[in-house]
This record gives sequence, C-alpha cells and structure tokens, in this order.
Amino acid sequence: MSQSLLITLCTYNERENLEELIPEIFKYAPNASILVVDDNSPDGTGEYVDSLAAENPKIHAIHREGKLGLGTATVRAFQFGIENSYDLLLNLDADFSHPPRFIPAMVEQAANFDCVIGSRYVAGGEIVGWGPKRHFMSRGINFYARTLLGLKTKDNSGSFRCYRVSKLAEFDWAKSQAKGYAFQEEILYRLRKVNATFTEVPIKFEERRFGVTKINWKEAVSAGWVIMKLRLPNQSTK
Repeated sequence: MSQSLLITLCTYNERENLEELIPEIFKYAPNASILVVDDNSPDGTGEYVDSLAAENPKIHAIHREGKLGLGTATVRAFQFGIENSYDLLLNLDADFSHPPRFIPAMVEQAANFDCVIGSRYVAGGEIVGWGPKRHFMSRGINFYARTLLGLKTKDNSGSFRCYRVSKLAEFDWAKSQAKGYAFQEEILYRLRKVNATFTEVPIKFEERRFGVTKINWKEAVSAGWVIMKLRLPNQSTK
C-alpha cells in the first residue's frame, strides 16, 4: 500500500518560483498533497496559492501574519502533517534549489528510514552556483553541528528532507528552540534523541531561479549560537 505524502513549502516572496515549481512537484509526485506556509508575502504568493487551492483539493495554504521565521513555519507544517495523519512529510525549498526530480528516490528510501536527507555532501551530491564564502559557511556550520550535537549525517543544514510523520509526532515541536535556519540542525538532534533512523540520498543543489537568497552571515552566526544552546543541560531533554 502506498503511503500518503505531504510536500511542504515555506515561503516569503516566492510567487514566480511557485508558478513553475508546483507543476514540477506534481510531475514527480502526482499523488502527493502540497502545503504552502506563507509569511504574508508582499508579492502575492499567498493569494496565488489560494487560487490554486480553489481548483485543486491537493493544494493547501496556511497564511501567517508576517515574516515569523523559517523554524516556526516548518513547525506549522509539521503540525499540519501530524493533525491530518499523513504517513510521510517531505519538505523542500520553494526556490528550485531542491529539484523535484529527486523526490521519488527520497520517498523510496523513506520506506526503510525515519528521515531521508537530500544531501549535497555524500558521494554523488553536488552544488551548483556557489562561491567560496557560501561553501565555507555551509561546511563550517555542518562541521559545527556534527561536533556539538553528535550528528552522524553529513548534510545537516539543508531542508530537503522526507520524514516519517509518526516519528515527528514523538516531539512537541512547539517547544523547539530555533526560529531561523538552525532549526534544520535542531530537527535532526531531536529526532536522534527519539532513536530515529537516518539516510542520505545524493542531490544536485542548484541556485534559485527567481528572487534573492535569504541566507547571510548574520543568520549563520545566529544558527551557531542556537546550536550551542541545544547542548545546555536544560535544553537537551525531549
């Protein structure tokens, strides 16, 4: 029996990308449902998704009052997946940096693992379009997270992942510490604490098609601080 799949996208000013991305997702996952969690994008992303949802019951939208952070948007997506009893939840960035063509391979591996990571850093993985600073920032935060949080996986900062929803339900994500990009490392840390199983599938990470990246040095420093706080005794319990 096939497992029900929810594909989640957390958005802020991604309308141009979604116009091409959503049809591409359905091309590779025709039976999936799609949830867009939008932070009141001024470019009309939320309204555009509403128009799609009015015609397609597989498309859902959650509108938030403002730009409240990637971590809390992902938590809201997790809650939707848990509340609606999906078997699998697959999250990817809404800017085409995570090509949907890798979705089938990730879903296939989800039959045997609780968390499947679309990985840039395993054999066969690749990154296109980055300069030296971006590489240094990404590899640095991954090394830091593995060292402090005891993670064994190689790509801990990317959001292209497929989760078993029943395993996500073992932690109250409303109690998570990270609000921004450090939430990606916190997810893996929390799942490791409940004995989740992990695997990585190689992907080709591509630069966004439209818009500008929201990652900067300020976010990287903030992520490092949050990761350190996760190791404090009063924060590390389930």
